Amino acid sequence: MSWNTFGRVLRMTTWGESHGPALGAIVDGCPPGLALSEADIQPWLDARRPGQNKFTTQRQEPDAVRVLSGVFEGKTTGTPISLMIENVDQRSKDYSEVAKAYRPGHADYAYDAKYGFRDYRGGGRSSARETAARVAAGAVARLVIPDVRIDAYVVEIGGDGIDRASFDAGEIGNNPFWCPDRAAAERWVKAVDEARLAGSSLGAVVECVAHGVPAGWGAPIYAKLDADLAGAMMGINAVKAVEIGDGFAAARLTGEQNADAMRPGGDGPIFEANHAGGIAGGISTGQPVAVRVAFKPTSSILTPVETIDRDGNAAEIRTKGRHDPCVGIRGTPVVAAMMALVLADHKLLHRAQCGPER
Repeated sequence: MSWNTFGRVLRMTTWGESHGPALGAIVDGCPPGLALSEADIQPWLDARRPGQNKFTTQRQEPDAVRVLSGVFEGKTTGTPISLMIENVDQRSKDYSEVAKAYRPGHADYAYDAKYGFRDYRGGGRSSARETAARVAAGAVARLVIPDVRIDAYVVEIGGDGIDRASFDAGEIGNNPFWCPDRAAAERWVKAVDEARLAGSSLGAVVECVAHGVPAGWGAPIYAKLDADLAGAMMGINAVKAVEIGDGFAAARLTGEQNADAMRPGGDGPIFEANHAGGIAGGISTGQPVAVRVAFKPTSSILTPVETIDRDGNAAEIRTKGRHDPCVGIRGTPVVAAMMALVLADHKLLHRAQCGPER
């Protein structure tokens, strides 16, 4: 049994491999009557598209999406929406060494141990190329939550974090790192370029905040909004940790420090802080929903690393080809897409139980 479907009411199933002819997603459960065209999806894919600068993989993929079903006369029909993205710049020959030995830190050995064989061309389904399908599906999810604004940006690369006092949302789109701190972005130019030239890679932390989420989304115990967000983010390739709100830092606070004190407001409570990241008891509070996601350094590197081959013999491997020196950069639009998918699913779950007026 395999698992390629995400969501409960709004369900996304992705398909395809890194070096196959195409990949894509099927989005089922989308409400009918929403205006949708390929032009609504393409800008989000363009944000994730490879080859845009020297800080990402130089694989040249237009990532042009085609809507194959589920839309008629510019509106969703309520039937499955099929999205397809063709692969046009595969170089499978770059993976000849990967066919013989496992890349440490990658999914090569784990896939082989599970299935008995693997698609070594770019890693098949374990490749971050699969996330293009998630971004396309996330564009559909955004139509379900039009009043929610989702901001995603990089707050740390290679252990070097932004200065929160210098946070400027207007800077996020002005540099190749989706960074809200101009000074940090300038430092990262040197750090990422040095890692790239050395045949190595760096990790990153991406922060994502959803504004306009009303109180009440999510459900107790087994459908907690934060649990689903954590699972969604951990399901992204190369992600190794997730924090909601203050995350691990909350463990270092006292009860009174961690409490999000409330006072009366004209339209619901006014919160004095948001340590909980906009979620309490698994249910949204009406505050911004905040999550941070840690991406490990890219495992496919030119630096030789000790490993074993398929027969268990000692070997050494260096991965040729075109790879991101910091996968978290292009992971930023993916984090935003998964946030959209979770929130849209929970909006529909909430409506199903509590009705449209709640």
